[in-house]
Amino acid sequence: MAEQMSKESIERVWQDVIATACRTAGAGLVVGTSGNVSARVGSLVVVTPSGVPYEQLTVADVVAVDLAGQQMVGDLKPTSELPLHLEVYRNSQARAVVHTHAVHATAVSTLVDELPPIHYMTADLGGPVRVAPYALYGTDELARNMRRALAGRTACLLQNHGTIAHGDTLARAYDRTAQLEWMCQVWLTASSVPGLRPSLLSSAQLDEVAARLRGYGQRP
Repeated sequence: MAEQMSKESIERVWQDVIATACRTAGAGLVVGTSGNVSARVGSLVVVTPSGVPYEQLTVADVVAVDLAGQQMVGDLKPTSELPLHLEVYRNSQARAVVHTHAVHATAVSTLVDELPPIHYMTADLGGPVRVAPYALYGTDELARNMRRALAGRTACLLQNHGTIAHGDTLARAYDRTAQLEWMCQVWLTASSVPGLRPSLLSSAQLDEVAARLRGYGQRP
């Protein structure tokens, strides 16, 4: 019975992973089969496979690995960016991870070492978003660079590559991804005005926002 419930839990999360992956594609945050999504279920990580269009995935295509990267469920090969996802889960309390190649965020990653605090929602990401130095995709080096950029943060940029964000749910990880892309677009737009420089928020202002965000939304 416990084994059956575990299978049902994995399949339920898999459907949420597929839906979130399709959401990133629908929002233009990825092109083709780029980007990837995962969620943790107990000691397993349910993750999108490599090179398969999201809309073609079905419940029969579920892929799950353990925290060492050993495949435990499914026959399809996990995403080539599996090291990124595992590095997040090994070093945080994250339950979900979303990785994209969002246009504005990727552009910003080629220009600066840190996204300036252009908007108060910077606080929800833990502070100014850092850029992880470039490394070949799918490598442990990239995963290590990302880990350092994520210290104290819930999202970061990957230089000449894209974004990664995590959260306690897939919805939260996706929302942070979308928010980061929007903030990058705002900063690029404001920075493009000749002769003017965008105003930025101070650390004290971000701390004030962070305190208020802790009480944001509905309570049960």
